Amino acid sequence: MRYFFCKLHGPRDTFPADITPEETALMKSHADYWRERMNQGYVVVFGPVMDPHAVYGILVMQLPDDAAPESLVNEDPVIKAERGFRFDIHPMRAVLPQQA
Repeated sequence: MRYFFCKLHGPRDTFPADITPEETALMKSHADYWRERMNQGYVVVFGPVMDPHAVYGILVMQLPDDAAPESLVNEDPVIKAERGFRFDIHPMRAVLPQQA
């Protein structure tokens, strides 16, 4: 199993304070898409980070050794819509297990 930290950048620095109705619909589709990947066991956690300098999204994926993170990220509705969203994908060297 391999793990990846992904950072989603919005289409502009002022996002989501000035989110449009189209972007609101895209973000709902985006959340539904990753929720389904979570149900499939590919996502550990995802959600927005309310950084006062710039809001962004995070996603931590756990994938089989033969799966590429780009194959999932590129199918995200916000990426497919080509409206200025983009992901940075970073492999994680280690993931510590939860303590019981």
